[in-house]
Amino acid sequence: MSVPVLVVTGFLGAGKTTFINQLLQRSEGRRISAIVNDFGAINIDAELIADAADSVVGLKNGCICCSLQGDLLRTLKLVLSQAVKPDHIVIEASGVADPRGITETLMDPILWHDIRLDAVVAVVDADEVAFNPARLRDELWRAQVEAADFIALSKTRLSESSGEALRAELVWLNKTLVFETDGEAMPIEALLVSDRPQAQPGQAKLGASRFTSIEWLSEGPVCLDRFQAAIDRLAPKLIRAKGIVNFIERPGQSFLLQLVGRRATLRPFPKFEPDCRLVLIGEASVIDSETAHAGLAEISTS
Repeated sequence: MSVPVLVVTGFLGAGKTTFINQLLQRSEGRRISAIVNDFGAINIDAELIADAADSVVGLKNGCICCSLQGDLLRTLKLVLSQAVKPDHIVIEASGVADPRGITETLMDPILWHDIRLDAVVAVVDADEVAFNPARLRDELWRAQVEAADFIALSKTRLSESSGEALRAELVWLNKTLVFETDGEAMPIEALLVSDRPQAQPGQAKLGASRFTSIEWLSEGPVCLDRFQAAIDRLAPKLIRAKGIVNFIERPGQSFLLQLVGRRATLRPFPKFEPDCRLVLIGEASVIDSETAHAGLAEISTS
């Protein structure tokens, strides 16, 4: 079973360490290992996170998107060698990192079967953008935001004008999940999703009433074309989808579906599972449970 990796990126001073600490404090019993990269000789961020994570490894005096890529690979192998593997790995990139270099490292064949990139979160300082609109045109800032599946807005309460131009820019960049770190309940279920969803049919409100989770079960395999068509119809209304499915056209092989924002993958699952089960996560005001279940019911062979 591969371990999902959450990459947290963001400009210098955006609030990445604070965000990760909030995430760890609300992790609800998940075993999380954190890898922290400070662009300097002393890794202060690792010390700030140490009390909250199950294990913390600091990489210092360089950037893991380039000069420390080898160190990142070795660190990931070290984390995976623990007697009990973590449920999730969180990587905090330095403020000067382009996350694309990190995501490329995570695709290394050496680790292909042990870890996988699950999502990229960009922490954005809304107040800083409000007072410095030129930040929206900064190449590194844009690279960090454009690489992200989700956007966490920090410091939105420091000024009334915070976030107006920023939110317009994020809409233009087609970001599907934007949430505030100041006071708003963190969508843990969207940020940290297990590879093996324990689905029970129905609909459940998540920690914040803004989000809802829909679970779907089906006995036996389903039609691949119908399944793809159903997911294509639902995808624009989802921020997350994950599950294990079997197809009539591929007997004896289960597949893992992962949809994060606009990015979707379907790849072989290491173990055959006889039934299909999905977990869909979206905004409660956007996704309708009955419509979603009706669409998924159409792919069943029964």
